Amino acid sequence: MDRIIEKVQFDIPAQPKAIRVAAYARVSSGKDAMLHSLSAQISYYSEMIQSRPGWLYSGVYSDEALTGTKDNRYGLQSLLSDCRIGKIDMVIVKSISRLARNTVTLLEIVRELKSLGVDVYFEEQNIHTLSCEGELMLTILASYAQEESLSVSENQKWRIQKNFKEGKPWNSALLGYRNVNGTLTIIPEEADLVKRIFDMYLSGMGLQSIANTLNSEGITTRLGARFKYTGIYKMLRNEAYAGNLLLQKTYRENHITKRTIINRGELPMYYVENAHEAIIPPETFQKVQEMIAQRAERYAPPVVEKPLAYPFTSLITCARCGKHFRRKTVRGKPIWICPTFNYEGKAVCSAKQIPEEILEEITTDVDMERITGITADNGNRLLFHFSDGTVTEKIWRDRSRSESWTEEMRQKAREQTKARNLKCQQEM
Repeated sequence: MDRIIEKVQFDIPAQPKAIRVAAYARVSSGKDAMLHSLSAQISYYSEMIQSRPGWLYSGVYSDEALTGTKDNRYGLQSLLSDCRIGKIDMVIVKSISRLARNTVTLLEIVRELKSLGVDVYFEEQNIHTLSCEGELMLTILASYAQEESLSVSENQKWRIQKNFKEGKPWNSALLGYRNVNGTLTIIPEEADLVKRIFDMYLSGMGLQSIANTLNSEGITTRLGARFKYTGIYKMLRNEAYAGNLLLQKTYRENHITKRTIINRGELPMYYVENAHEAIIPPETFQKVQEMIAQRAERYAPPVVEKPLAYPFTSLITCARCGKHFRRKTVRGKPIWICPTFNYEGKAVCSAKQIPEEILEEITTDVDMERITGITADNGNRLLFHFSDGTVTEKIWRDRSRSESWTEEMRQKAREQTKARNLKCQQEM
């Protein structure tokens, strides 16, 4: 009897696709307690996502000490980038205010993610943005969050202005002082450094020379950073070192942008004489101010008519230190140079200067309007970044000495050689 083989078909149920879940956390202060809170949030979300069946852990993105009214946070932007390339299906956030207190910014982020099919879940409000009522609830609650931000901002402004009227200092980051119960108190070892900086300037040293000297000796600012010539200038101009206070020099534009603006008369300023013990005698401080004015007048650049911006302004970024190259004229020829190399030397940044004529040559076949940035890297490499996300590499060649000389320079060299030869003949 022949064997009968019957094929049996089993219906295997399709397994549900795992959801790729990420979380976003933020604290708005750099204080130790807040950073500990951020660490706790990251641990909490990491454990929660990885322990949930059907969820794939896609990371926890975070920002430290950044305001919730701004959308240019590094952690948030990294999260959005990963969502755009399809790496995330759902984002968990503790509350609406952690993502953004600005209603417009919040809705822009949520709507973009919604168009990408990415759900955002706010734990405290129990809202899923992909749900039907999600955006309506978000709009209402985000408006409350923004008004809360405004209220906090106004209360802070009132407190600061009250302190100004009472002559209390606001800036507690001055080298040489600490704010003790509303009064600036001298720190002796830092005060000695302040006195030295003033003496160095009075002896004839320039701002950058002072900064370079301190940096070469390993001396840092109060916050542990390298000295910059701009910081030295601000110190020399700060009346606090003479025992006086000028309060409300700057103010915040509003609670949304929180941009700091120099006070040019928009708000009252408060001048307090003999507010605290001086580090620099008033007559010495005044002498420094006079010297600053004299040098500014002596070395003021001539007023010439020039375009508002050059074609490569704010485009070229140094791959070593991250600064934007600036234009400088050397021996009558324009070059583009890294400001760190220019001011602090090769020991700090070894970026090469690029002749402008070379930049013009290698960009003749490039649509400048499509360029979003140029990175100046090692080996004479220039990386051109375009608006469509593509990157093109171009290598530029150093000019030989003969190629870099102008006719004016050659003529001057000939005259100097002729003068030397004549002098030698006369001595013989």
